[in-house]
Amino acid sequence: MLFYSFFKSLVGKEVTVELKNDLCMIGTLQSVDQFLNIKLDNARASDAKRYPHVMTLKNCFIRGSVVRYVQLPSEAVDTALLQDATRRQASTGSRR
Repeated sequence: MLFYSFFKSLVGKEVTVELKNDLCMIGTLQSVDQFLNIKLDNARASDAKRYPHVMTLKNCFIRGSVVRYVQLPSEAVDTALLQDATRRQASTGSRR
């Protein structure tokens, strides 16, 4: 649930989502769910010449299982908060 909570905090930020088929979609993160499915607004492909059929999309839904990598804006990531949350989750997991 840590990643889900983290991605929920990035709603409204511009992200780049790299898919397993090498397509990179750039857009504003509209929503994310517990399966890490992603909805993007103002979506566009990073390589318009290679993927011209994608240029007609304004919004897109990306299934979490096809995501290879998500590039985030560095100013949107609070590393101290993320490290604290990771430590808390690790300590509660070791008590179980």
